[in-house]
Amino acid sequence: MHVGDLYLIAPGEIVAVGAQAGALAQAEGWAVSFPPAGLGPDAPDALLSWRAHPLLFPFARGAAQGGQRLSVPTADRPVWSARLAALDRELRTRRDGYRQAVIAHLSLLLVDVSRLAADIAGDLRLSDEPLLAEVFDFIEKHYHERISLTDVAAAVNISSGHLTTVVRRKTGRPVLEWITERRMAQARRLLTETNLSITAVAHSVGYSDPAYFVRTFRNAHGTTPLRWRLAGRQ
Repeated sequence: MHVGDLYLIAPGEIVAVGAQAGALAQAEGWAVSFPPAGLGPDAPDALLSWRAHPLLFPFARGAAQGGQRLSVPTADRPVWSARLAALDRELRTRRDGYRQAVIAHLSLLLVDVSRLAADIAGDLRLSDEPLLAEVFDFIEKHYHERISLTDVAAAVNISSGHLTTVVRRKTGRPVLEWITERRMAQARRLLTETNLSITAVAHSVGYSDPAYFVRTFRNAHGTTPLRWRLAGRQ
């Protein structure tokens, strides 16, 4: 664990501390948890709808498993600390209007989380991982195309086998899973924010076969793209 670490734990996920137990016992930080109603009176109340909320995309991680670790840039940490302290103060004092203030502070925090989660490549550069940054840059630019492990390896000038080993060792997940993760993130956005057909969404995120896209989406989220769209618009 390091200063500035940010961990996102999605609903229903169980994260084992393991070797981090000692460090965690000595760590200081903030913990924020909230029910769907925490986002205000217009927030959806079903679990599926909750995951489809635009500000909660980082928690609906598709193929990912377990907690997601991000790093808050050094320059931004005072702002994060001040916002968390303000949230804590409103909840403790409960002065007039505190509910609206809590929702406002929570929403701003989630906006910051969403922006931070979207910049995976930038975070890797800050962590001095230039190779991984190149990999995620390539995925970001080409996820809507029919790209393969071989394409990514060629883009960063190493063999497919070596790329697989490095990415899995550094991130715990294979390259193809990261490609799927990026495609699913965009698919979730298109399903909730546009009226594109399921076929059009599939093509927009790199799947030429809509049926395969539906199967992949169901495997990742436990529901179909159509049900996800309907839940997000309730």
